[in-house]
Amino acid sequence: MCGVFGIRSRDRDVARVTYFGLHALQHRGQESAGIAVSDAGRLTVMRDMGLVTQVFSEQTLRGLHGDAAIGHTRYSTTGGAQWENAQPLVHHGRARTIALGHNGNLTNADELRAELGIALASSSDSEVIAALVADDPAPLPEAVARAMARLQGAYSVVALSEGALVTFRDPHGFRPLCLGRLDGDWVVASETCALDLVGAEYEREVAPGELVVVDADGLRARQAVPAAAGALCIFEFFYLARPDSRLAGVEVHGARVRMGERLAEESP
Repeated sequence: MCGVFGIRSRDRDVARVTYFGLHALQHRGQESAGIAVSDAGRLTVMRDMGLVTQVFSEQTLRGLHGDAAIGHTRYSTTGGAQWENAQPLVHHGRARTIALGHNGNLTNADELRAELGIALASSSDSEVIAALVADDPAPLPEAVARAMARLQGAYSVVALSEGALVTFRDPHGFRPLCLGRLDGDWVVASETCALDLVGAEYEREVAPGELVVVDADGLRARQAVPAAAGALCIFEFFYLARPDSRLAGVEVHGARVRMGERLAEESP
């Protein structure tokens, strides 16, 4: 599991907001943390092994300027716990450069890696997603949609490219992803607890198979791939998510209490 966060704002310190968002998502991954910012399309990334407070200081945050940011806390599943697998990762492709953070696991990563036929800097499946988008000459939303159509498995993704904040979710909705508003600015996070910490109001879940792009023209959303039957991982409710988060409209703490009561009733 991992935690992802993103914000686009012309007036806020987006790196600092992301830093606090990652604090709220620290439980989703303690191996590495990172923040990427986009300043009029120019990407800057800071990532390292360790907790959020170990990776970032006041000095490093002051050096991250931009109008959009994404953040990531990592718990390794595909790819080892090494610096090159820390995220957000940056991939320079034939069509564009992209910074990307991913929560989930692809089941066809090896096949896609072989089809790409290029050397990747990391051993994680996340860079496969970035490479598919970065090497596609189609406009950014189309490139992302075409990549989504080729991915199999679980992916809740935040990315920066061409000055836009991009987020998308697999058609089953295996891993959580939600949208919020911080005054007039759009925020995306793995869990609602991150929205709460930065003062954002919950708007809605990113739907399974949905692609959301936030740029200078505002938010645009589309159903990029057909949604399948909902399959939010049950471990999100009973192990992964923070108790004060809401997943699919259900309070995590309440779900755990009800499950405990049911198990107590059924035990001999």
